[in-house]
Amino acid sequence: MTLNILYEDEEILVVEKPVGVESQSAKSFEPDMVSEVKKHINMISPKSGEPYVGVIHRLDKPVGGVMVYAKTRGAAESLSKQVSEHQMEKIYQAVVCGKPVENSGTYVDYLWKDSKNNCSKIVEKGIKGAKPAELHFRVVDSKKMGDEEYCLVEIRLETGRHHQIRVQMAGHGTPLWGDRKYNPRFNSGPVRGNVALFACRLTFFHPITKEKTTYSVKPRGEWFEMFERPEPV
Repeated sequence: MTLNILYEDEEILVVEKPVGVESQSAKSFEPDMVSEVKKHINMISPKSGEPYVGVIHRLDKPVGGVMVYAKTRGAAESLSKQVSEHQMEKIYQAVVCGKPVENSGTYVDYLWKDSKNNCSKIVEKGIKGAKPAELHFRVVDSKKMGDEEYCLVEIRLETGRHHQIRVQMAGHGTPLWGDRKYNPRFNSGPVRGNVALFACRLTFFHPITKEKTTYSVKPRGEWFEMFERPEPV
């Protein structure tokens, strides 16, 4: 696997995660991002011992997009603190089936993770294990195909819950195209393509220079191609 590296220095590596690759170490023999980043570091700077790669945030396996990995423990601590303090901004684009009631808005729900079935559900606030989930969205473009309407939606996460975007968008009536887990029309039978969700922009403060930096990649996939896709704002 060839890495599309957007930025690299002694402290961090910003890279595009391909669709279908685990963002952390995988237990299978399939390639994963941590292993590939370690191979890259060993290749450009051979040293004795295994290189350090800190996982700061995650993307679901079927989701591609921009990620940052720490190459030192100090960088990992700084970046992880930014995540916990909501200083790291994550912008996604998704193709949804249907159209939100409003062209922009905020969804605030409580999500409960079902670890046994590897899914999450919107539940009442008082349910044991339920965690608050918040995202902001805006409709970028919409298309009619026969009797169906589809929208390109830009999403900014305030929290990072398990399958959050997929669960919340489905729970509010606009499930993601190609989502086999949360979109009923894709629950069975062969489906061409992957879930139409892409992490297109990531903004954070460099752990050493403290400079605010932004890295972006245009969403890939045929379902994104049919929409007008301005740069994220």
